[in-house]
Amino acid sequence: MMQQAINVNGLHVSYYGKEVLKNVSFSFKTGNLIGILGPNGAGKSTLMKAVLGLIPYDGGQITIGDCSLNKVRKQIAYVPQRSNIDWDFPIIVKDTVLLGTYPKLGLFHRPKKADKEWAMECLEQVGMAEFAQSQIGELSGGQQQRVFLARALAQNADYFFLDEPFVGIDVGSEEIIINKLRELQDRKKTIFVVHHDLSKVENYFDELILINKELYGAGPVQQVFQMENMEKAYGMPLAIAGGGM
Repeated sequence: MMQQAINVNGLHVSYYGKEVLKNVSFSFKTGNLIGILGPNGAGKSTLMKAVLGLIPYDGGQITIGDCSLNKVRKQIAYVPQRSNIDWDFPIIVKDTVLLGTYPKLGLFHRPKKADKEWAMECLEQVGMAEFAQSQIGELSGGQQQRVFLARALAQNADYFFLDEPFVGIDVGSEEIIINKLRELQDRKKTIFVVHHDLSKVENYFDELILINKELYGAGPVQQVFQMENMEKAYGMPLAIAGGGM
């Protein structure tokens, strides 16, 4: 029997007194690749950050792996939006990925040779080993995104949360990233992805969360990715190719 990956029950989030998420509830089992969809300003990133404990929430319950967040925090890898990262920070690619090993090293422990070799292996997995000595700010958007995925891989996590990983990147990088996410899913990892390109939903995900401040659907793609649900969530007629649309 597969373990529950995540349970969110009655989640409410507000900023400065304005409600951003209202009574959002969903549950998924482990081993799913889950897309989080909704129009701009729908609260997709807010949902992810609330689940990860990065922002406070007003009400509701969240469990990951049948545990509280604090008990599984080291098993979670998070890749934020590229726009939220300081690309001028003076750090080379190899050291960026090595940071992914720190959560499990503990305080006052330095990475060992094996950790450094593992970081390089993670870079190889995303085709970025040859850039190991490059400054992170010198890379293209797609290369930067692959490096941050490598950092997440270095954590050896069970749960992966990626916020808009395909925005502003090249086709080749996008293909490498989605293939790596599918490999993680095959290894029974659970992946949540904030996503915006509706034309690729059916190819990329097997489960969806559809929100616009409140929940409009959560479950299998074939069930959620229907014209009626999408138009309600987006508040306008949509014309998107796909079996469900």
